[in-house]
Amino acid sequence: MAKQRHPIVKLAEEAVEKYVRHGKVFRPRKLTAEMKQRAGVFVSIKKRGELRGCIGTFMPTRRNIAEEIVANAISSATQDPRFTPVEASELDDLEYSVDVLTEPEPVRSVDQLDPKEYGVIVECGFRRGLLLPNLKGVDSVEEQIGVCRAKAGISAEEPIRLYRFRVKRFI
Repeated sequence: MAKQRHPIVKLAEEAVEKYVRHGKVFRPRKLTAEMKQRAGVFVSIKKRGELRGCIGTFMPTRRNIAEEIVANAISSATQDPRFTPVEASELDDLEYSVDVLTEPEPVRSVDQLDPKEYGVIVECGFRRGLLLPNLKGVDSVEEQIGVCRAKAGISAEEPIRLYRFRVKRFI
């Protein structure tokens, strides 16, 4: 029996499949109330439990969440520099999750962070690293900040600004 997926996850999957198979951008006909709102969105793709792509926006860049999902799903499948683009032969093995982000808020102290509850953004000048919350293998604030620094190329000695956000995760 096929697993029922949330419409937000189904949209990410349809966007990737249409783009990978036909080179076309999926245009959803019906949007749920949630899809009509504006927010940053990350789309994660896994293949047999292993990350296959993850791209997103921490602030809205499009008219609505649906457009953010479509754009970020396609980018996750084809533009994540850590992976080769997804091929049609892989589509049946992929699993999707979509994180819809709250607006980031400045943090004065690491005491205001919790890697299970909050995602974090680390910023130094124009360099910025982001990590979603509640990720396997990231159990402390220090690990979370360290990953963000590495992603952004910010050394441990450089001063940083911290922001936190919550996500609503759809799987």
